[in-house]
Amino acid sequence: MATPALRTEVLVVGAGAVGAILALELAHHNVTSIVVERAVTGPRHPGLDFLAGRSMELLRRLGLTELIREHGVTTDHPTGLQWSQGLDEPPILVAPGDSARTALDDGGAPVEGHQRVSGAKLAKQLRDAVRRHPRIDLREGWTFTGLRIEPDGAVVELIEAGTGDRHFVEARHVAGCDGAHSTVRRCLEVPMEQLAAPARHCSVYFRSEDLTRRFARRGLSTVIVGGVALVSRGDNDTWVGHLGLAPDEPITTDPVAVLRAMLGVRLDPAEVLGVTQWDDSLAVAATYQRGPAYLVGEAAHRFHPVSDSADISVGDAIDLGWKLAAVINGWGGPGLLASYELERRPRALIDREILARALETRRRFSRLAKAGATRELLAEVLQQEPHQIGTAGIQVGDRLASSVIWTDDRPQCSPSDSVKCTVAPGGRAPAVRMADGSQLFDRLGPELTLVDLSDDAAGRPLVDAALERKIPMDHLATADPAVRARWGFPLVLVRPDQHVAWRAGAAPADWHNVLDLVTGRKTT
Repeated sequence: MATPALRTEVLVVGAGAVGAILALELAHHNVTSIVVERAVTGPRHPGLDFLAGRSMELLRRLGLTELIREHGVTTDHPTGLQWSQGLDEPPILVAPGDSARTALDDGGAPVEGHQRVSGAKLAKQLRDAVRRHPRIDLREGWTFTGLRIEPDGAVVELIEAGTGDRHFVEARHVAGCDGAHSTVRRCLEVPMEQLAAPARHCSVYFRSEDLTRRFARRGLSTVIVGGVALVSRGDNDTWVGHLGLAPDEPITTDPVAVLRAMLGVRLDPAEVLGVTQWDDSLAVAATYQRGPAYLVGEAAHRFHPVSDSADISVGDAIDLGWKLAAVINGWGGPGLLASYELERRPRALIDREILARALETRRRFSRLAKAGATRELLAEVLQQEPHQIGTAGIQVGDRLASSVIWTDDRPQCSPSDSVKCTVAPGGRAPAVRMADGSQLFDRLGPELTLVDLSDDAAGRPLVDAALERKIPMDHLATADPAVRARWGFPLVLVRPDQHVAWRAGAAPADWHNVLDLVTGRKTT
């Protein structure tokens, strides 16, 4: 039975971690949304997500970090990485893990430390936060079945579990946060582009006190042994073994036996928790947007379980969330939504290249070890490879190239002045602890913020001009010596995601052009 159409500004398909973060980001900017989620079932295996300090920094804006840490792995959990030819062989290379919290130095370190957390726990806690939020209408047990693009939005068809009733939602925007096998992506007919022909893998999730005793208690969370990657899952002696499979190798009914054979030692897991078959196709969607519909997270890029990092998906949700809110609230132009793909898809392509190289490093190590390469040769090969991918996440730059970033003719990074590098347009603004002990980031406004370090409050007229145009902008004037020392420019315009949209040494004559560009009302 069809029911009268519902109406919403944003319909979010998927109430997992990514969909929840997107809905909470919209609510942070006073935008209501409907979130639909088919019946939630338990995960097939105990997944674990790594949230880098940068992701935690973004989620701090939404008041979520304490909730995540409460249900995450303790900060003293090991994060080291070891390469060896066998479990009983001495290590060839050991990379010590990073501490959970890094001291601030030049403003480049995040204000939050990284966090490892069960993917199932993360999704549950964020879903509970969505369920409690007054601006979010969570419809659990509703299945997305199709959509029709209209000139001013989209009409989405949903089926309600239990009753079987068919519902239609008229949405101004639709966000597909429904995972690697996204129905939204399929309805939009967006292909996934693979980097290369996929290789087959099998992952075995199990408990082993022996592995915990051998490695986790020595500060190691990942052990590469020939063709197997063993990763500690954070609690209760839980591990996962990622096994590479030959193209013609049959899927065995006893994957533990294969794991034992590849490790070359007796391994008695106390309990097998699950087995997953997957390939490393490392696919990225050909486009992130079709009209008013957008792909977010694993719907736009399929990297799991090659990477346990949730950072790229968190970045997608935050980026699209504040931009959708800006357009809905009237101060963002069409160029702002177009910049979602311009900013996020290149990041996915970069991460894909890094992950592909990391996988090839493991394959090369396995081939050389089987061929009888010496320990010295293996160590030399590893030292030339990005072998720290895995538990430490993907550590690359966070600078954006975008149509809504005002660039200037100054060098993006001056070798002699690292401070000016950190406030380059598109870069993440420097994080600074101020003299009163507060974090500068905590004093930024929810929308645009003009950080004014001038001696004469030169930014005040600029903010007034923005407010006259109904562009929300906070004026943060400060003479804090630490901020002045590390920012280097008197006037810096910061976006809701803490990226620099514009900088200048003095008030510009073309301020309205700057506003038009950074709000997406006019692009270069």
